[in-house]
Amino acid sequence: MSCKILITGDFCPIGRNIQKIENNDYSLFGDFQSILKNADFAITNLETPLTFSENKIMKTGPNIKGNPNAAKILSTVGFNLVTMANNHILDYGKQGIEDTIMYCNQENLKYIGVGKNLEEAKKNYITTINDIKIGFLNFAENEFCSAKENDYGANPINVINNYYDIKNAKEKVDILFVIVHGGREHYQLPTPKQRERYRFYIDCGADVVVGHHTHCYSGCEIYKNKPVFYSLGNFIFDYKEKYQEGLWTQGYGVMFTVNKKDVKFDLIPYKQGQKDNPQLKLLNEEDRKLFNEDIKLLNNIIVDDDLFKEEWSKYLTTQEKNYKGMLLLQNPYIREVIKRGLLPSNFFHSKSHQLLLLNLLRCETHHEIITDILENELLN
Repeated sequence: MSCKILITGDFCPIGRNIQKIENNDYSLFGDFQSILKNADFAITNLETPLTFSENKIMKTGPNIKGNPNAAKILSTVGFNLVTMANNHILDYGKQGIEDTIMYCNQENLKYIGVGKNLEEAKKNYITTINDIKIGFLNFAENEFCSAKENDYGANPINVINNYYDIKNAKEKVDILFVIVHGGREHYQLPTPKQRERYRFYIDCGADVVVGHHTHCYSGCEIYKNKPVFYSLGNFIFDYKEKYQEGLWTQGYGVMFTVNKKDVKFDLIPYKQGQKDNPQLKLLNEEDRKLFNEDIKLLNNIIVDDDLFKEEWSKYLTTQEKNYKGMLLLQNPYIREVIKRGLLPSNFFHSKSHQLLLLNLLRCETHHEIITDILENELLN
């Protein structure tokens, strides 16, 4: 006996899809609806609270929300579970999460990765299909979203807590999926720490690790005979015009064939949110060939330590001015001038200051102290 589990990346019901959501127009899923019909259990990442609240939290980056009718849309087309541990689920605070849970419950759409406190957010979800017991856990990187001991939010990445949660969940199921929201946006490879962490989740007892968040698809690997997917890319996420082409519009779902002992999988690539049409479209034969070549290249880099380090080193050189500017300069206009090379960056800071910053950020204790100081100051 086996069953089919479908997992997709970020579902964000905004942009040109808002009207379709409000009007119960399922055409935004395009021919992917036929894929959903073949799944025994389907999961997507709900990248936004579903709420009419106007009370945004204070954060960097955009605050986004979706029309509550999106819960009905997802349930009707065949999704059974949404992951909510992500960097936008707390964008509209406690009210946003409460509303989202309420609307999902009304549509019998199950959820994981979020709660009124950390203990609730950490809970797993277990289902039995064809006599196979399957569990799911959901973690997110620590941005402006993490649940606290007595505060609403998402289940955060914390390798100690994650270890025990994976260990305990695995004891109750045949197959355990760990779904993680993290990684560097717009970068098609995992970071070194991300690769290390996802492999560690397999060491802890996970049978599959699936990532999303980066707004572009990444590769996968088989680690200790278990599949690890570093990012599925966007599922349905129509956004600004500059993002209506390229990697933002490309992603893939994974259809897992699961039995009690192992997991096999097939990739289902597509495009969505394109300038001419936001509708999701499965790739034609020619585009599928290009996708397969790209995935093969990414996979080879991920498992080759030398290539992996080389690509990460090259990427860091592209980010140096941007990150140093964010660390050292408050004024965003001056940061942009330096980023464009119109002013020398060393005009505003010294090497000794960089050494100080390195120590504050790299040393675990200094990092913890400065993070708590900044967080407490902003909260108070």
